[in-house]
Amino acid sequence: MSFEYFIGGRYLKAKQKQAFISLITLLSISGVTVGVMALIVVIAVMAGFESDLKHRILGVESHLVLMRHGGSFVDYRRIVKQVENTKGVEDATPFIYTQVMLRSSSRVSGAVLRGIDPESAGRVIKVLEPETLQNLRQPGQGEDATAFIPGVILGKELARTLGVVTGDSVYLISSRGMISPIGHLPAMKRFKVAGFFESGMYEYDGSLAYIHLKDAQKILQMGDSVTGIEVRINNIYHARNISERITAALGFPYWARDWMQMNKNLFSALKLEKTVMFIILALIVLVAAFNIASTLIMIVMGKTRDIAILKAMGATDRSISKIFIFKGMIIGFVGTTLGVCLGFILCKLLEKYKFIELPGDVYYISTLPVRLEALDVFIIAVAAMVICFIATLYPARQASKLNPVEAVRYG
Repeated sequence: MSFEYFIGGRYLKAKQKQAFISLITLLSISGVTVGVMALIVVIAVMAGFESDLKHRILGVESHLVLMRHGGSFVDYRRIVKQVENTKGVEDATPFIYTQVMLRSSSRVSGAVLRGIDPESAGRVIKVLEPETLQNLRQPGQGEDATAFIPGVILGKELARTLGVVTGDSVYLISSRGMISPIGHLPAMKRFKVAGFFESGMYEYDGSLAYIHLKDAQKILQMGDSVTGIEVRINNIYHARNISERITAALGFPYWARDWMQMNKNLFSALKLEKTVMFIILALIVLVAAFNIASTLIMIVMGKTRDIAILKAMGATDRSISKIFIFKGMIIGFVGTTLGVCLGFILCKLLEKYKFIELPGDVYYISTLPVRLEALDVFIIAVAAMVICFIATLYPARQASKLNPVEAVRYG
């Protein structure tokens, strides 16, 4: 061990008459510990919110949406097979998207209608249960098509708004109707509620309705065309590359959007909020760093004669600086280590026991989601150590500039 580290370690142990300096050292360590712990817990909770939100969104939406510029998307069966053969793609399914009105026996509500293929939609849209999708069947052989009532799957909040349960009838009203002698008449068709879905997000549960693809084509008079193709991939973070690969293979007029582009504003806001919270809570560590600086300044003032003797014995300015930088970094390292350990323990307690409850009528979740990521912990620990290091530079520089003659005479 070099003499700089030895002396720096000795200075950590204050004498009885310097107990006040020792107390400030403990407060500095506590400040760093609290700051790092708060940062880890808050960033873990925000990462948990982001991960949970992402999971819920991708349970309803697909990873990629392939559409066509202008005209109808007719040759979709061939395109689906070509997309499914693309590397990284799990499944693909056609869909029809439009806005309609739904009327029950007592209430009316606007809705976003999606026509889907029950055979393949369940492999792309994970929120839809296979048992519920089976109810979106078409009339079989020997079954009277005119008497057959097709099924519709509603979001739970939409069903609550309409006041319907499974088996009830609702009327779907579309603006794409027909021209009659008395003017434009909207298309209207009766559906039976075949089931419900719940994504946990009000925006989806309160507006989405699913029907069979062929029923949507008949109501919207689209023939054998669709709005687009929804695609599910193996790795959601490769969505941009896969979408570019698909559009490059298909060429114009096909274009694609991935889930990050479709929810860009939401995830950008979450990222910005996470960054701002990191900066705000880092101020706690900054306050602790000021305590470290004040502690070192007081030690320098109390050790003036010691510094002069060391310089007289041949210690360089660099060696004197290293003594006080080492002492400050030990304080920062101990505080950061304790903060990481306490933050990890608190995150595990929040994850296991869920003792903080959220109001269900305000938030879409009832407990705090926690997701502790190694990269976040590493960045927090490094940031804390850098702040502590910067706090040691001024006291260490002042100590190295002491004149040994003046220090011995007046120290």
